[in-house]
Amino acid sequence: MPVFEYTARTLKGELVRDKIDLPTKDDVIAHIRKNKMILVQVVQAAKSVSFKFGGGVKTRDVVIFTRQFATMINSGLPLVQALDILAQQTENKALADITRQVVYDVESGHTLADALRKHPKGFTDLYVNMVAAGEAGGILDTILLRLAQFLEKNDAIVRKVKGAMIYPAVIFSVAAIAVAVLLIFVIPTFQNMFASVNMQLPLPTRIVIGMSQILIHYWWAIIGVIGFAVFGINRYYKSAHGKLKIDTLMLSAPVLGDLLRKSAVSRFTRTLGTLISSGVSILDGLEITARTAGNMVIHNAVMESRASIAGGETISAPLQKSKVFPPMVISMIAVGEQTGGLDEMLSKIADFYDEEVDAAVSALLSLMEPIMIVVLGVIVGGMVVAMYLPIFDMVNAVQG
Repeated sequence: MPVFEYTARTLKGELVRDKIDLPTKDDVIAHIRKNKMILVQVVQAAKSVSFKFGGGVKTRDVVIFTRQFATMINSGLPLVQALDILAQQTENKALADITRQVVYDVESGHTLADALRKHPKGFTDLYVNMVAAGEAGGILDTILLRLAQFLEKNDAIVRKVKGAMIYPAVIFSVAAIAVAVLLIFVIPTFQNMFASVNMQLPLPTRIVIGMSQILIHYWWAIIGVIGFAVFGINRYYKSAHGKLKIDTLMLSAPVLGDLLRKSAVSRFTRTLGTLISSGVSILDGLEITARTAGNMVIHNAVMESRASIAGGETISAPLQKSKVFPPMVISMIAVGEQTGGLDEMLSKIADFYDEEVDAAVSALLSLMEPIMIVVLGVIVGGMVVAMYLPIFDMVNAVQG
């Protein structure tokens, strides 16, 4: 998603400059208006070399970096010296380069949070805002340890969901290759044999032979259609409307939707709970949580909650209206708001839903295994039976 830099003025007349990841400039303008600010300027940020946790910088590298950083700060090492040591000993080259740039900025007089903010694809808004809160409160080491724990748990949830998706994807990919090999190399042999005896073929056999001929002669068209479909869906998903529609559809899917919903609830509650307990304001926390939700339905529900609390109301009411969050979550958040222990309540919800995600992954995999066996059996077995039907007819004719 593109990064936009915007300047806006609050109702009190204060000037706000910030960056935000949204699909289009219109979405940025809508976001500013929703937060009751007056737009001054919005431009797309210049593209720069960036590092993602999943690409040049893995989440595990950042976790180790953060834990070591916390240990050194807690031991009394000066900030610049700790960063310099990390830059030298970090094995990941991309993270080492980022750390050296951060060292330079900190030595130039910037705060650590401001230095990290210059690398939005390496250090997320959540990371930067928690570091800023730690610097302001003088508890940077505690915040860094909390960050490392958060990243570990969040990464575990992501890996569980991806793992559930990878298994069936690999099985179906292997099955598709096997079917293609049968259609291209095996079926034509049977076709030639049947042509030599000049007999009327059963309908299933004619269908399989037709599929073989289409794949052999029009493989380029099939690849083109698949490529165009993938490109079209990807393009549609990048639009705000398309992302909302597809995310809504994914959440409504049986079994898979339940897994995605539970992982989204876990991520939302853990992110918001970690931010609030670290001293980040509730409004900033909700905005950061919305941007890191990974689902447009969740994003919209959280942003409505932000607008609600900004207007003096509760967080829980808009979340309940979205029909994404289970009643138990809404009730626990409402209790947390009333008792003033929202961060603790959110952490308890996150811990509970971590276990629910485990159960949902197990349920999905246990359901997928028999489905895959049946589907593969029907496809491969059906092709084999279709090709042997004429042979049975030939044997019966000879015996008759």
